[in-house]
Amino acid sequence: MSDRLLQAGPSSHLLDRRGFLADTRTGLSSIALATLLAESAADEQRAGTVGGVVPVRPEIDSSRPFAARRGHFTAAAQQVLVIFCSGACSHLDTFDYKPQLIERNGQPMPGADGLITFQGEQGNLTRSPWEFRPRGESGKMISDLVPLLGELADDMCFLHSLKGKTNTHGPGENYMSTGFTLDGFPSVGAWTSWALGTENQDLPAYVAIPDPRGVPQNSVANWGPGFLPAAFQGTDFNASQPIRNLSRPVGISSDTDRRARGFLQRLNQRHLEKHPEDSELTARIASYELAARMQLQIPEITDLSSESETTLKSYGADDAENRLKADYAKNCILARRLLEQGVRFVQIFNGAYQTGGEGVSNWDGHKVLQEQYSKHGPVFDQPTAALLADLKQRGLLERTLVVWCTEFGRMPTFQKGASGRDHNPEGFTSWMAGAGVRAPFTWGATDEFGYRAAENVVTVHDFHATILHLLGLNHEQLTFYHNGLERRLTDVEGHVVREILRS
Repeated sequence: MSDRLLQAGPSSHLLDRRGFLADTRTGLSSIALATLLAESAADEQRAGTVGGVVPVRPEIDSSRPFAARRGHFTAAAQQVLVIFCSGACSHLDTFDYKPQLIERNGQPMPGADGLITFQGEQGNLTRSPWEFRPRGESGKMISDLVPLLGELADDMCFLHSLKGKTNTHGPGENYMSTGFTLDGFPSVGAWTSWALGTENQDLPAYVAIPDPRGVPQNSVANWGPGFLPAAFQGTDFNASQPIRNLSRPVGISSDTDRRARGFLQRLNQRHLEKHPEDSELTARIASYELAARMQLQIPEITDLSSESETTLKSYGADDAENRLKADYAKNCILARRLLEQGVRFVQIFNGAYQTGGEGVSNWDGHKVLQEQYSKHGPVFDQPTAALLADLKQRGLLERTLVVWCTEFGRMPTFQKGASGRDHNPEGFTSWMAGAGVRAPFTWGATDEFGYRAAENVVTVHDFHATILHLLGLNHEQLTFYHNGLERRLTDVEGHVVREILRS
C-alpha cells in the first residue's frame, strides 16, 4: 500500500487492511445483535410458550401426589397395560407375514452384499420355521408360534412400520420405554402417573411386573422416573416376589404397628401446622402413608387363591409341566387384578436379562432361533392371550389401552454360520388393543422381506405421542423444566398416528 494512501487521514481507514477487517467484524456483530433483539421481542410476545406451544403441567398437591388429575382433553383410555417382550422378539416369526421371504428362502437378499449388522456378516434370506395362517374374520396372517394370540387378531391394531435408533438391547429398551437411548429419562409410565395420578389411592399409580426369571437388561431404567419427582417411578413386584420391605418386622403386632402410625401421623400434623410451606415433608408423609395402605392392599391383590380353577387353567397358571409359563401366567393375572383396582399404568415383561446364555432367558435368538423360540412361544402365547380375552370379557378393554412391544426387530436373513436372526431396528411390529384404537386394523408395512419400514413409517416418538393422546394428553404440551430445558417424552419430535384412532 502506498505512503500517500497511508497518510490520507482517518477517513481513509477503510482502505487499511486492519481497519477494514475491524469494521467488518463490528458490522457483523451489529447484525447479530439486532437479530437477537428481534428474537427476544418475539419471545416476549410468546411468553410462557415453548416453540409456540404453551406447556400444560399438572397441578400436584404435595400432600396427595397420586390424586387423580384431568388430562388436556377427553381421554379415550383411562389406563394402560404395556406388554414388553425383552430381547427383541422377531416380527418375522410372529406377526409380520412376508410371502417373498418364503418364496426366496435361501437366496441372497438383494442389495445386501457384504451387509454387516450387530454381530457381523449376514447369510441368505430365511423364511420363518413357523407357518403363517389367516386368523379371525379379518383373515390376518399370524404365525403358528403364537396361535392363541392369533385367534384374537380381530381385537388388534397392528403397526408394522416401527423404526428405532439403535441395534443394542440396553439403549433399545431405553428408547422404547423412555423415548431416549441414554439413561436418566422418565419412562412412559412415569410421565403418565405424573400427569394423571391414579384412581386408587391405596395402590401405586404405576406398577412394573418383571419376568419370573428377573429384570430386563436395562433393569429399573425401564420404569424409572428420570428427572421427574421420584414418587412417580414404577413400583416393581410380581406374583412370586412381593414388594420388598413391605411387611411388618417380626415381633411387631398389627395393633402396635397401627398405634405407632397413628402417633407418627399426629406428630407430622403438628409439624405441618407450624411449617405449612414444607412441601418436601408433605410429599414424604404421603409416600409413607401410601406404603402403610399398601401393607393392607398388596397382599390381597397378589393372593391368587380367590381365582377360579377355570381362570387359572385358561391362563396356564396351573401348568405343572411348564413352571415358567405358570409363573408368567400368574403375572398376567396380577396385571389384570391391578387394572381392575384402577392402577393407572401397568407394565409387564416377558423375558429377562441373559442368564444361561444368549437367547435362553429372552427373545434374543441369534444362534438357534427355532430351538429357543419353541420354548419362548408357549410361555408367552397362552397367558398373554388369556389376559387380553379376560380384559375384554370383564369390560376392562373399554377403558384400557393394551400395548405390545419389543425393543427392535430382527433380520430377514440368518447370520452367516448360524441359525438365528441378528438385531434390526430398521423395521419391526407392535400392536395395540382396547380403548380408542381401531380393530381389526393394520397400519404401515415393512419392505417385501421385512427388513425396513417402507410404508407409513412410525417412529418411537410417534408411538409415544399416540399413547399419550389416547390418555387425553398433548405430547407437545406435557413438559417438565429440567436443566434449563423444557423436556418432553417425545423430545422435539413425534406425531399422533391418527389413522389408527377410533372415530
